[in-house]
Amino acid sequence: MSGLLTERMFRRALIAIALGGLAFGVVAWANGRSDVANWCWGVGTFPVVLGLLIFMIRDFLAGRIGVDSVAFVSMSGALVLGQNLAGIVVAIMYAGGNLLEDFAVARAERDLRSLIDRAPRIAHRCIDSIIDDVPIEQVVVGDYILVRAGEVIPVDGFITSQLATIDEAALTGEPIPVSRQAGELARSGSLNAGDTFELRASAPASESTYAGIVRMVSAAQTAKSPFIRLADRFALLLLPITLAIAGGAWFFSDDPVRGLAVLVAATPCPLILAAPVAFIAGVAQAAKRGILIKGSGPLEALARTHTVMFDKTGTLTVGGARLVAIEVAPAQSADEVLRIAGSLEQASHHVVAAAIVEAAMGKGLKLTIPSEVRETMGSGLEGVVDGQTVRVGSYQMVHGARKPETWASRALRRATWRSALSVFVAVGGRTIGAVLLADELRRETPRAVQSLRAAGVARIVMVTGDRADAAETIGAALDLDAVLAEREPADKVDAVATEQRQSPTVMVGDGINDAPALAAANVGIAMGARGASASSEAADVVILVDRLDRVSDAVAIARRTRGIALQSIVCGMALSGLAMCFAAVGLLPPIAGALTQEAIDVAVILNALRALTSGHKFGHKKMPAAAATALRQDHERMEPTLDRLREIADALDAVEGAGAVTLISEADDIVSRQIAEHERDDESVVYPRVAKFLGNRHGLGAMSRAHREIIHMARLLRRLTDGLTPPDTDHYLIRDAQRVIEGIEALVRIHNAQEEDIYEQAIGA
Repeated sequence: MSGLLTERMFRRALIAIALGGLAFGVVAWANGRSDVANWCWGVGTFPVVLGLLIFMIRDFLAGRIGVDSVAFVSMSGALVLGQNLAGIVVAIMYAGGNLLEDFAVARAERDLRSLIDRAPRIAHRCIDSIIDDVPIEQVVVGDYILVRAGEVIPVDGFITSQLATIDEAALTGEPIPVSRQAGELARSGSLNAGDTFELRASAPASESTYAGIVRMVSAAQTAKSPFIRLADRFALLLLPITLAIAGGAWFFSDDPVRGLAVLVAATPCPLILAAPVAFIAGVAQAAKRGILIKGSGPLEALARTHTVMFDKTGTLTVGGARLVAIEVAPAQSADEVLRIAGSLEQASHHVVAAAIVEAAMGKGLKLTIPSEVRETMGSGLEGVVDGQTVRVGSYQMVHGARKPETWASRALRRATWRSALSVFVAVGGRTIGAVLLADELRRETPRAVQSLRAAGVARIVMVTGDRADAAETIGAALDLDAVLAEREPADKVDAVATEQRQSPTVMVGDGINDAPALAAANVGIAMGARGASASSEAADVVILVDRLDRVSDAVAIARRTRGIALQSIVCGMALSGLAMCFAAVGLLPPIAGALTQEAIDVAVILNALRALTSGHKFGHKKMPAAAATALRQDHERMEPTLDRLREIADALDAVEGAGAVTLISEADDIVSRQIAEHERDDESVVYPRVAKFLGNRHGLGAMSRAHREIIHMARLLRRLTDGLTPPDTDHYLIRDAQRVIEGIEALVRIHNAQEEDIYEQAIGA
């Protein structure tokens, strides 16, 4: 480590000397002292040449040769020819590139910091009813450890308390805490999300789950082969050709000046500058999109992507318990069920309670303060709200051993279908509803997957610690190539290694449990918008905004950048080769060769700087992001309306007569006054505006077809409603109304999602 630090300090000294020499030389030249200026530039170049020679000898002994060799010949030749200004420019570019590499390496050395900072260092060991705080290294198998509320479990062990509520998000990525009974295993790195509990250590700290994660990240970082710089591969071709042409020119003309002219014309700035400038420009372009790429190595590796592997929770999904539905008993109100549940859950610190309270407050419901609250860890709460006894929790706690009512069976069935957690609500001993919570797909996830396909990614895989049924549901919705479920962190690393053996692989994740896989992949991409974590440190790329579609942007930027770098290198080498040939036959003397090479360098750099641009076609106007945001917000304002349609469709199961007429009429009013009017406004006002920013109107034509279908279904509902009286509401009419209402609700939701994809295309997101 000390040797590495010394080398870094030496490289910083070299760039400082070169910059100082250039600066002093420019000042002397401006004051008419060209001889002093030339001397300053030579003095600034010579230490870099000497240092480069030392590094070349070391690399040669290690079996590596690359662009540094061409730089050495170039700078040495420039000094011999007296072209000191050209020499110091090359020296600064070379030393500056090393400085950027040192920065990237320093970032890599910090990859384990968040893991180590989070790791527990103290364990509460129980011996003969006495609790003693000891370093976790002193814990041995069989020790009894007390884990207090909110603490990270220090070692693996079997639970000896009756019940423990554990947040395993750090290990599995799943946001909803799980209940563990006595005798079950609690793994280190998990968080105690409930009351204090006791466990019996089953492994020392060094062999526990969390320590294993740290080791895997460290091993993966160490084992990852250093990416061969793009310029190095071309240098292997340029160096022997340059020396052969220079030697041949000298030999056949018997004039060493011709050989030196070839060396000047072969100054490898297209190699030294083209790739770094293009890659730095690509990194800058990515940063504009909220994508942090840690150096040119990851950028080039990203350009070769064949397979992308995604974690599920927090990556493809929003990563938390979210309200997805409210199921109600006959004659009950969904808002009232949520308000009562939210009021009681204010007394709990459970993650599920927080989600319910947040959902209630998000709907603007007025919560009341509960009293006499009793919490049964892992089951639910009981207390008094508005003078009534309320229970909120699992079906077994709230409903008891009674056979579920029809609506409750439907709620449990729907919860199973959606891989959701059902929280039942009872008032005064009568169950009135259930709140369904689940982790949902991000809004932009389908578009992100499609964009990756369009960017040339051939295989997309999901690897998750979640259950197989929940994972398969997500995989089917996104049309993924493979779904790997119930995978521990070590299993994820194995899965990444398997894919890597076939083709270059990118891993995308967001949790501590993803860190080993991110470090092991050719490129690890972390969703880092929600704060720094081990995944962000272990990753090569960090998405700084909470947008999954930035992954496809990163791939597209990397491929365009690499293409520009290759183009600059090939064109620059071709022009340099041509100049070398002219110099070899005496048509390009050294001074003219230097000027020619400078012109080539400028052209190469200007071309490489194209990577700073997004690559959109000239004349293509982008839709203002604010306009697209306003259109999305318009869709968000429709969500409560669509939720109400779904509630009406469900309520029609248990009503008839006047009750059915009231509900069907309400649905007709909602559809005709809000939904149909919204679709007509889209067709006549919004679409003509959006069309100006699209390359063609084909997508909008398909959307217009959906408008017509929604309005047609609105007419069908109006025909059902016109003149409807209670005697008309037989079973068949109610079923027809349900079908139409459910069809409109589902069609509008998917139509809105498709429109948002088009809006994103219009703004060039």
